[in-house]
Amino acid sequence: MIQTSLDSPDCGREHCSEIAAGAPVIFENYDRSHQTAGSPFPRGANWDGKGVNFSLFSESSDAAELCLFDASGNNERRIRIRERTNGAWHIYVPGVNPGQLYGYRVYGPYVPESGLRFNPNKLLLDPYAKAIGRSLKWADELFGYHLGDPEGDLSFDDRDSAPFAPLGMVIDPKFDWSGEQRPSPAAHETIIYEAHVRGMSQLHPDVPEHLRGTYAAMASEPIIKHLQSLGVTALELMPVHCFLDDRHLVDRGLQNYWGYNTLGFFAPEPRFASNPQDPMDVIREFKEMVKGLHNAGIEVILDVVYNHTAEGNQAGPTVSFRGIDNLAYYRSAPGDPRHYMDYTGCGNTLNMVHPHSLQLLMDSLRYWVSEMHVDGFRFDLASALARELKDVDQLGAFFDTIYQDPTLAPVKLIAEPWDLGEGGYQVGNFPLAWMEWNGKYRDTVRNFWKGDMGLHSDIATRLAGSADLYETTRRPPSASINFVSAHDGFTLQDLVSYEQKHNEANGEENRDGTDDNRSWNCGAEGPTEDAAIIDLRERQKRNFWCSLMFAQGSPMISGGDELSRTQSGNNNAYCQNTELSWYRWDLDPSKAQFLEFAQAVIHYRKQHPNFHRYAFYDNDPEAKHPEKNIVWYRADGKRMVAKDWEDGGWMRTLGMFINGTAPEIRSGAGLCVADADFLLLLNAHHEPVSFRISHQLNPALWKVAFDTARPTLPIETEAVKRNRLVSLAARSFVVLSNARVPGHAR
Repeated sequence: MIQTSLDSPDCGREHCSEIAAGAPVIFENYDRSHQTAGSPFPRGANWDGKGVNFSLFSESSDAAELCLFDASGNNERRIRIRERTNGAWHIYVPGVNPGQLYGYRVYGPYVPESGLRFNPNKLLLDPYAKAIGRSLKWADELFGYHLGDPEGDLSFDDRDSAPFAPLGMVIDPKFDWSGEQRPSPAAHETIIYEAHVRGMSQLHPDVPEHLRGTYAAMASEPIIKHLQSLGVTALELMPVHCFLDDRHLVDRGLQNYWGYNTLGFFAPEPRFASNPQDPMDVIREFKEMVKGLHNAGIEVILDVVYNHTAEGNQAGPTVSFRGIDNLAYYRSAPGDPRHYMDYTGCGNTLNMVHPHSLQLLMDSLRYWVSEMHVDGFRFDLASALARELKDVDQLGAFFDTIYQDPTLAPVKLIAEPWDLGEGGYQVGNFPLAWMEWNGKYRDTVRNFWKGDMGLHSDIATRLAGSADLYETTRRPPSASINFVSAHDGFTLQDLVSYEQKHNEANGEENRDGTDDNRSWNCGAEGPTEDAAIIDLRERQKRNFWCSLMFAQGSPMISGGDELSRTQSGNNNAYCQNTELSWYRWDLDPSKAQFLEFAQAVIHYRKQHPNFHRYAFYDNDPEAKHPEKNIVWYRADGKRMVAKDWEDGGWMRTLGMFINGTAPEIRSGAGLCVADADFLLLLNAHHEPVSFRISHQLNPALWKVAFDTARPTLPIETEAVKRNRLVSLAARSFVVLSNARVPGHAR
């Protein structure tokens, strides 16, 4: 039996099809005289203490219904929305309170060839839903067309998706933020720790078992203690916006562990809450996590996925954006609006050319800053957001809108500066105020320590802050997010243990994941009992760590690297919600030693502002004296000259002098300060090298701060020998300090 609301519009096949029978449709005694038009702003469902204003943007539709459900997700009541202003359907419903489950049905043409995919048989999630009241349950009814039909997505499915569709929930946003001490470290003092909520805490023995894998765990004493012992200033959380497990993964018994499959840009993911059945408790727990981390002196940065949504390509489900206004939300292929432009590799690309999609993104960012108190964002595949037409446009609406927004002005904005489209690799090309994942730093450092030749100029540039990428756009060294490893790719332990990916557990016959790992297994693939190989791997890890922490720029640690976390060679563990991805805290002696070394290096960096300059070096190649910001030396103690840079492709040993009295050294408060001088000695050669200290540097004053070949050497207790020679072990990194000028304000 087909049952419709008295408020429903008449509809025919060419517009919307009939409403099919599905979950029972119940119309309670409802006095429409109390219903008002409401307001188009703010978008979403907003409670004022007496009722709720609902607003849904859908400029191409013919009609829309608000659908209210009881607490069980059944007993649907449909209310025809009669007012539309500038493309937004809106209505005020008195008596509706927090906890109310809701969705929408939107009417209009179903003509995929024209990019129109309205189907009122499909219940739709509000893009502005601030809580997910019921999660999606995969079923064929969620698709707007008949799966298996010869016409594919051109066919029309009239089955009701309400029993399976996700539902939004009206919330009460109140939260007690009193007592919060929000940190605000300067950009040049930032040290980022990228982490997964579940992965970091799931196996921690000191986190209460019922809290493991949750937001609450991330603010628990054991996790905060670990972050503080490392000395990180910011926790960057992998996606916590509500996301879907892809159907093909669910069918194989897997999950979208990483979460780069966003469905809702306002709602925190329920699965990371200790009480996921209570959506408002999920929000409260997230806010308590942020407050707890702030009071521990740690900023919270969110990894956000605004470049695409979980609805996928034209063959994907109709659960939200596609059924609300397909052309407004997604970039369609020129001349073929049935298909999408796919700059993301995920089937669709959000339409930042459309003003409402841009508004959605901005409203979401402002919400997470103002209501959830987060401190910044890392934009996944950010180049996709900046494509005005086809090319990445540095002056596009996306950048302009963010740049002028006062709510977002104080927060950290980090770009993953590439996407999968033509011209998408945009490292160094983002505008002022943006920080970027520096993929060139990652590649150069990996290649250098692997032993590749001809990299002396590149490694020097990367250690000095990548001025070639950022100085020309008037950005400081802190714009460069330096990283050796990240969630995507090998862990640090695997980087020195594997040369080939081993992704068989993903069920894709090892076809997924990159083959360009730039890794070296040190002589054996995977686990080994060979003591010499194990020793070399540990030294290589220390080389990478020192290269990360003693380079100018903003270092980012991939969570678990300090614990020597391995994924057994899986470089694409996006679907592995298992111990393969979770951090292990039971450390053997070598792992414990590396953790201690990693902590010592970070704290040494933080103590010395010479390693995190406010501005770029004044590198004058014609200077005759080393009283400059930076001077490069050869192993024989002579200064590098132009001929060495041009013809020194054979060089794998390099010395970097850093002047501790340079004007570019500043404290977090902005005061100019003096620091010790440092000499960084890098030997990527497979044999030991004796490095001679230049007589200009007064060798008698130098002491060894770190030597990656001797990780337990006490800091600054061993002086350079009188013969001015420093013995560099094969593949080692040595840091020398000269405290000729004690730290003081100048």
